[in-house]
Amino acid sequence: MQQVIGMPDLHPGKDAPIGAVFLSVSRLYPTLVGNDIGCGMALHQTSLKAKRNMAARIKRCLMGLPDLQKTASRPIDAFSDMREKADILNAQFDAALGTIGGGNHFAEFQQIETLYDTQQAHSLGIDAHRLLLLVHSGSRGYGEHILRMHTETYQHQGVPASSPEGSQYLEAQQDALKWARLNRHLIAQRMLDALGANGTQLLDVHHNFVEKIDDAPHSGWLHRKGATPSTEGIVVIPGSRGDYSYLVCPTPSPESLWTLAHGAGRKWKRSDCKGKLSNRFKANDLKNTVFNSEIICEDKGLLYEEAPQAYKGCDAVVQTLVETGLVTLIARLKPVLTYKTAGNCSQ
Repeated sequence: MQQVIGMPDLHPGKDAPIGAVFLSVSRLYPTLVGNDIGCGMALHQTSLKAKRNMAARIKRCLMGLPDLQKTASRPIDAFSDMREKADILNAQFDAALGTIGGGNHFAEFQQIETLYDTQQAHSLGIDAHRLLLLVHSGSRGYGEHILRMHTETYQHQGVPASSPEGSQYLEAQQDALKWARLNRHLIAQRMLDALGANGTQLLDVHHNFVEKIDDAPHSGWLHRKGATPSTEGIVVIPGSRGDYSYLVCPTPSPESLWTLAHGAGRKWKRSDCKGKLSNRFKANDLKNTVFNSEIICEDKGLLYEEAPQAYKGCDAVVQTLVETGLVTLIARLKPVLTYKTAGNCSQ
């Protein structure tokens, strides 16, 4: 390991810190990427008008949408066809395509609150009078399967990148990255179909993956864990469900290992959240935010774990990136409705 950099959203994770990028020379460390390979953010411009009472209408439609959160028994022939068109090899996890997952994954309808760079927003295809849809999800059980296959043999030791085992991991990762991207696309499609709306994808960027980089003196393998690449164009840095998100234009920099924060970052451990909040809020109190936005989350534990109070302020995280010259602001986005789960995500 040659260099490790923490982003302003840095916080502890299960096996490695989240919000960090790690540069190794010749060895791959799959545990640094983690189990949710390809987790990332996709932003869509929708045809839905940004007007009052839209949250209530969206909520009525989405509460009746089955299986958006969890893997379930449902016809998967169409998803199989899409997987094959996307050149995804593994068919084992087809039933999970188009599902969000638990934890901090979400889909959120947002509206433009402030435009900082009208020209950039226009060039991206943003209509400030219509809602945006941000989808945060990854490779679901597929990434977990890949990591488990590695750690059962090698634990946290990693493997030489040039070895057959290293090549096998990279090939599996590439397949999982394509799976995660298709998953985000299908989530957005299912939600928009339920609303009788349409949308156009504006961007889709992973933040959990490893890639080779040849730029001396930083040549080697970049492992990103909850860290957004600054080399793939405009990105979204989301806040918690009760906070602003930011659309930003990155300035790639070797000093940050070509990486940005991927969100606000946690300030409380999940296991601490209910104890800190339950004496102040009932679970239902956490289904609305200071923006009067709605939360669809029928898992009471998750309501506390993902409460806005458990996260850092996104303003501070993004301002740090601005002050260090890593991004310029395009727009600030306000939540309208955040979808977590319409059922118990432990199922």
